[in-house]
Amino acid sequence: MSDFTSNFWSLYVAGITIAGVVGCGLLLWLTSRKKIESAADNTTGHVWDEDLTEMNNPMPRWWMWLFVLTLVFGAGYLIAYPGLGTYKGQLGWTQLDEYRAEVSKAQTELEPIYARFTSMKTEELAGDPAAMAIGDRLFMNNCAQCHGSDARGSKGFPNLTDGDWLHGGTTDNIHQTIKDGRVGVMPPMAAAVGSSEDVRNVAHYVLSLSGSPHDSLKASLGKSKFTACAACHGMDGKGNPALGAPNLTDDIWLHGWGEAAIVNIINNGKTNEMPAQKDKLTDAQINVLTAYVWGLSNKAAAR
Repeated sequence: MSDFTSNFWSLYVAGITIAGVVGCGLLLWLTSRKKIESAADNTTGHVWDEDLTEMNNPMPRWWMWLFVLTLVFGAGYLIAYPGLGTYKGQLGWTQLDEYRAEVSKAQTELEPIYARFTSMKTEELAGDPAAMAIGDRLFMNNCAQCHGSDARGSKGFPNLTDGDWLHGGTTDNIHQTIKDGRVGVMPPMAAAVGSSEDVRNVAHYVLSLSGSPHDSLKASLGKSKFTACAACHGMDGKGNPALGAPNLTDDIWLHGWGEAAIVNIINNGKTNEMPAQKDKLTDAQINVLTAYVWGLSNKAAAR
């Protein structure tokens, strides 16, 4: 990658910026030296629309000095702060440091709010209205973009309200998922299954496991080929939470239902990622969010 980078754009940006400041200063200096000859009545001799006459009234001096101060301020700003390509500025200010300072300040201010939640178990938090109000805000700000505001997900994004969990639905499992994230990988399996016809037969066998509409003849032919899939999904097709392998018997389809969708996944595989939140949220926030998510599919227990 380093072969495609250079300091050209840094120099280009710095050059354009400096040229702009110097050019404005030069323009101001040149115009201040220019003398416009005027007639005895203080006109320049320029007339428009027969009677619109240009007067030779100079701009107020404070306008000019304001322009000068603007140029001085601009030059000082570019010396103190980053603005000239890769030049970091004398103050060493960065957006990242500013962001971290604001986050740290916010976390300090929020600590008293979360203090009473730290000693509570997840199940207790799920039944606490104040904690769940905070959990709802955390969910909307950090999770709803993928799982939806109602947490019911969409194609490729799990429904968090139905009790179907790829990596397990205990409070510890959910906490780990939120904190460290998850990466689910279904490798392309067509070569291991066999021919394209074998792949279609396996797709119908998979459909049969959940009682979904399927071709029973193709399903019977695909059963023996399913052994290539059983390493992750199990011979009974009920999945493996330790691997994040989905249960194929419950008629819940994360990436689409039907022969075409299953054939596509067998041929091309699928990778899904749940990003880790530990760098965005504090431990206390993750605990509250865990309780909120757990409560979505355990409403009776959370009351």
